[in-house]
Amino acid sequence: MKPMLQCLQELHSEISNEINSFDGYQHAAAGGERKTAQTHGESTRVNPSDASARLVEEGLRRSEFGFIDFRDSPAGRQACLQGSTLAVWEVMLLVHSYKKDVSAVAGHLQWPEVKVRTAVNYAEAFPEEINEAIAENETTDFEALKRMLPQAAEFVPRKAAKN
Repeated sequence: MKPMLQCLQELHSEISNEINSFDGYQHAAAGGERKTAQTHGESTRVNPSDASARLVEEGLRRSEFGFIDFRDSPAGRQACLQGSTLAVWEVMLLVHSYKKDVSAVAGHLQWPEVKVRTAVNYAEAFPEEINEAIAENETTDFEALKRMLPQAAEFVPRKAAKN
């Protein structure tokens, strides 16, 4: 019996091939309007075929991992936890800082444990994606952050005044 991930990847490949030969693939966009793979590709600077394949891949991942969604960010497209602003890699930073104590992270975030466990499971299934995001975060300095987020302001702690 094949592992679930391998089956999903094979299915993704088959669906991608079918989508590549089908013009006009549509998915529902925010606000209820319809968005074709062509216009999605244009808005994300990806060709329609690649945009379609990505949407299928993300749909497969959503169906396999509860609480996972995908969002565009200044750093690129990221797997995020539904109902929060956190990307999976950010949750994993907390998991590592709490020495992999999922319960402690859940308490810190005031989330159910299953939501944190979903991030851990996703990170275990896609370690390269998550490790790459963590590494990019570690190498990003304030100047790079300011280019991505022009409104960013650097906070410099002041020394406490002596009485």
